[in-house]
Amino acid sequence: MNDKYYMKIALEEARKAFSKGEIPVGAVIVKNDKIIAKAHNLRESQQSVIKHAEIIALEKACAKLKNWRLIGCTIYVTMFPCPMCASAINQSRISRLVYGTIPEYAEKDIISFILNDKNYGSSVEICEKVMEDECTKLLKEFFLKKR
Repeated sequence: MNDKYYMKIALEEARKAFSKGEIPVGAVIVKNDKIIAKAHNLRESQQSVIKHAEIIALEKACAKLKNWRLIGCTIYVTMFPCPMCASAINQSRISRLVYGTIPEYAEKDIISFILNDKNYGSSVEICEKVMEDECTKLLKEFFLKKR
C-alpha cells in the first residue's frame, strides 16, 4: 500500500461529509498497513465544534488499540489540520501526517510548530500534498455549492 491508496480512502470519507452538508474533510489512520480508523467531518450534523474528521478518527483509533498513544500510526487527511487537530495529532504520538491540500489561510508555520512540539507529544513527520488536485477540487466544489 502507498500514500495515494490511503488518501483515496480519506477522499471517500470527505465525500461522505460533502453529502451530509459538512465541509468535505476525511481522515484515515493506518498502522502496519491496516486501516484502524476512518472518519469525516460531523460538526454540523452533531452540532459540536470538535467533531473534525481528525478528532473522530483519533478517538476511533484509540478505542481500537485500547491506547491513547498511537505510536507507529500514520494519519491521512484530505486537508492540512487546524491547530486543535494538530495538537491532538501531536499528543497522540502519531508518527506521520500525510495531507492532501492546504488552505490559503492556514498558518502552516504555527501548525507545523504544534505538530512538532515535544513538550506535549513527539515530532510528527509531515508528507505534503498527496492527491492535492483531487482534495482541492472537492473543497472548491463544496464552497461553490454553498454560495
